[in-house]
Amino acid sequence: MATPQSRRNLGAILWMLAAVAVLSLMDAAMKWLAPHYPALQVAAMRGMASLPVVVIWLALRGELRQVVRVRWALQLARAAMSVLMLTCFIYAVRTLPLADAYSIFFVSPLLITALSVPLLGERVDARRWAAIGCGLLGVLVVLRPSGAGTLTLAGVAALAAAVCYSLSAITVRVLGRTDSTGSMMFWFTSIVGFGAGALAAPRWVALRPEHWPVIAVVAVTGAFGQYAITEAFRRGEASVVAPFEYTAIAMGITLDWRLWSTRPQARMLGGATIVIAAGLYLVHRERSRPRLEAEHP
Repeated sequence: MATPQSRRNLGAILWMLAAVAVLSLMDAAMKWLAPHYPALQVAAMRGMASLPVVVIWLALRGELRQVVRVRWALQLARAAMSVLMLTCFIYAVRTLPLADAYSIFFVSPLLITALSVPLLGERVDARRWAAIGCGLLGVLVVLRPSGAGTLTLAGVAALAAAVCYSLSAITVRVLGRTDSTGSMMFWFTSIVGFGAGALAAPRWVALRPEHWPVIAVVAVTGAFGQYAITEAFRRGEASVVAPFEYTAIAMGITLDWRLWSTRPQARMLGGATIVIAAGLYLVHRERSRPRLEAEHP
């Protein structure tokens, strides 16, 4: 029989897969905007565009009052890390294909897993470490063993984004013990929107009319994706949920191919296959864990 934590982990995995799908679309929309606006401005537009959707959603659910009952220090710390993460990531995808940026960015599950042990007190068994290691091996295959691209400014920006994201994900797990998902969404979008907006104001570029539909895509996908990823990390163990973000590599390959005619190399497809196989093994491991624990207490 599945344990309560095992059921929560499986639900969190589904939330993460949904988050990956819609946030990949958001990333593609931001990549589309990045050549036309400064990176900080695109980050600000991501927050500002999603904020009305978040507010309407909270109002319909009667949860607006919850946004003031939060742990302010952690909310502000998470938002600051998110502003830096988005700015670095947008700078990276301005020049790198989505799949390449994801390949570098996805050192973050390893960082999250490593941080979840000392910061959250989570236990990571040997088989989970092995599966995560296989996933990281797949990322290295996609990245190419030569490390080509990792020392470019865009590559360093993607790596910095991964570090900020990992710390933010750990913060979400801690906040989830006391703060509602709605409050985390509200303060994330508000502080990212207006904080990045204040920093971007001196170099703000007027919005072009043809970009409004793209900004609308950012608004909807950003709001739903933020809800889904917050729920994933709030419900499940970070070390279990994080590796499923690897599936974004497949989404990135598809979007690069369809939108920018960037065809994936065989090496990239092979690495993505390893990553996805490792994720599927973790699903199997999570389903089997209650039985294995009962047989070997």
